[in-house]
Amino acid sequence: MTSTATDLSTATERDLITARHLINGEWLGEADTERSNPARPGEPAAFSPSGTAADVDAAITAATAAQPAWAALPAPARGAILMAAGDLLLERQAAIAEDLVREEGKTLAEAKGEVKRASDVLRFFGSLGWAATGEVLPSGLPDTTITTRREPLGVVGLITPWNFPIAIPAWKSAPALISGNAVVIKPAELTPLSATHLARALQDAGLPAGVFNVVHGKGRVVGDALARDPRIAGLSFTGSTNVGLGLQEILNARRARVQLEMGGKNGVLVLDDADPRKAAQVVAAGAFGLTGQACTATSRVYVTAGIRSAFLAALVEEAAAYTPGDGLEGAKMGAVVSRQQFEQNQAAVRTAVERGATLLHGEYDGGTDAGFLFPAAILTDVPFDDDAVTEEIFGPVVAVLEVPDYEAGLAAINDSRYGLTAGICTDSLALATDFAARAQAGVIKVNRPTAGLDLNVPFGGVKDSSTNTFREQGKSALDFFTWGKTVYTGV
Repeated sequence: MTSTATDLSTATERDLITARHLINGEWLGEADTERSNPARPGEPAAFSPSGTAADVDAAITAATAAQPAWAALPAPARGAILMAAGDLLLERQAAIAEDLVREEGKTLAEAKGEVKRASDVLRFFGSLGWAATGEVLPSGLPDTTITTRREPLGVVGLITPWNFPIAIPAWKSAPALISGNAVVIKPAELTPLSATHLARALQDAGLPAGVFNVVHGKGRVVGDALARDPRIAGLSFTGSTNVGLGLQEILNARRARVQLEMGGKNGVLVLDDADPRKAAQVVAAGAFGLTGQACTATSRVYVTAGIRSAFLAALVEEAAAYTPGDGLEGAKMGAVVSRQQFEQNQAAVRTAVERGATLLHGEYDGGTDAGFLFPAAILTDVPFDDDAVTEEIFGPVVAVLEVPDYEAGLAAINDSRYGLTAGICTDSLALATDFAARAQAGVIKVNRPTAGLDLNVPFGGVKDSSTNTFREQGKSALDFFTWGKTVYTGV
């Protein structure tokens, strides 16, 4: 079975079920890996190749050759290509979203929103091709002008996760490309089609061959080869903390730049002065939206005694509305991405209950014949140091714990190895302001779900959630993909 660029560039709707490597502008590789629809186990959703170190080498070689000409192209011209690619994603939104649902499991509404987000990201960074970069600074010397410049790193590697399979590749690729870098990306094995749609849009928009390359396959093969290749000047990774820290060791050993966005165990503090119904809506959206499969999802809630009963009653009502089902059939909550993740969710809830927790809503012993459909789970009476409170589950599971007051709740929020997002529900401006100052997380939400972020603002965490060096999204994203130069000019 062979493939050419024509096979994918002319594919429409469900014709595009087979992903390929994109190396130097050509679609290559035997599709030997099958991905099933998580809502309909056994129904093929995608096929993709298993990349090798040789494939990575070929992709990096192509990127190395293409990068100088791409960097020499005026930034507005680079930006025009990104903006055209964003337009193409929007034109193809319906078909791409359906593919995304079939391979990842989220609802159609969530998938359409993600495709729109990817389009907006490309257009945002494309518009920065016209933005000023660098500064003009005064000099203490006569007849001298000082300016600063930002230069591309060269060839960068990107490793992206399955939970936002087109949005995260877009928000890593776009700042890399507008800065003049060439890219080699390894998408998640579970979601090869979404990255393929992004690559098609960039190619169809006129991106030169070799500037954007895709290699599918296992992280221990493709990801490891990317990290170790000396031609990769920087690597941006989103995924698990353990994998990320391992990559960091490899990149640090050869003094290459590395950006990590990793796990989260995001907490929300609900105070007595909050509206219990509104607080429940905020928590439910953060915990059960996107099937809880977001690093920014709400997974632990600390509530003061005066509002506890009313809040829990409202949260149970909200959870009941998040009925899991097939994302293409109008479900409020989509399927869990895989059998492994489904069983991990079951085990986490079962273990908590066996240790004495109360399961207010949900179950942990359902089968998978009808799909990996895991109901929203609410746990109470959980010890503060239980794994359900301290370890990332990555599913629609939230633990609710009681605290005596604001200070105790803030301390509990900060008592975590992670620090990605944190939230508070309160009508007190003073406490909201204090929380924003003292909560140990990269993103703070006041009366808003912990999940979700505008594309024009910096995103990243602290502690084991991030390298806490370079931020993603917004103009801050350009910092990782460039290096600074200071120029003195005398007359």
